[in-house]
Amino acid sequence: MTTTPPLTQRQISAEIAAAREAAAGAVTDGAPAPAHPARDFPPYRSSLLRHPTQPLVSVADPEAVELHGPVFGTTDVTELDADLTRQHAGEPLGERITVTGRVLDRSGRPVTGQLVELWQANASGRYAHQRDQHPAPLDPNFTGVGRCLTDGLGRYRFTTIKPGAYPWRNHENAWRPAHIHFSLFGTAFTQRLVTQMYFPGDPLFRYDPILQSVTDPAARARLVAAYDHELSSPEWSLGYRWDLVLDGPSATWTEPEEDR
Repeated sequence: MTTTPPLTQRQISAEIAAAREAAAGAVTDGAPAPAHPARDFPPYRSSLLRHPTQPLVSVADPEAVELHGPVFGTTDVTELDADLTRQHAGEPLGERITVTGRVLDRSGRPVTGQLVELWQANASGRYAHQRDQHPAPLDPNFTGVGRCLTDGLGRYRFTTIKPGAYPWRNHENAWRPAHIHFSLFGTAFTQRLVTQMYFPGDPLFRYDPILQSVTDPAARARLVAAYDHELSSPEWSLGYRWDLVLDGPSATWTEPEEDR
């Protein structure tokens, strides 16, 4: 029995470059810049196996879907939910950071009362999840999950630990850049957007098929937070600012729901 050797980073990088050139050529020829990455982006190998191949099912009565799906509970969102460094008995390990920004619509108006959730790996690049078994240490004082509600100006704010990079087996020696997953809810679970925030200057950007599946450079740049020294707290945390735009030409890229 023969086995196919894993793809190398050089092969994946060549596929990324080819996809980027093809996308740029299409825009030059008059096509609009893609709003979302291809669902079957070849360098991101699992997308070839799990992207939809049949037409999407049209729902005649969207309200009926919500009657049979999950609903929000009545538990209050507290300040503790937004500070991931205070959710356990001890201090988590790693670089403490503050992440804040605004949730806006296409016209720049604030989206208030928006439920914002995040989840992330710890400082060693490991998730507190049973499926994450790579040999990096777990942190008993860091679960990596938080939530908050946007205020009257559309602002959210989290205190957390900067996550580490981690391996992910897409190809040989594949590593994901440090990132934080964000989820935004409207008034029900069927109104959910999921995206990822990255940190400036990460050397792994060019090697990552997930980030590079966003072939429009401007859209890709909008996924990277900005370091903001005015947000940094003396003796406490470094500050990052990242706004989320829900729609329009400057929208933050989000993952198609059927791909999650």
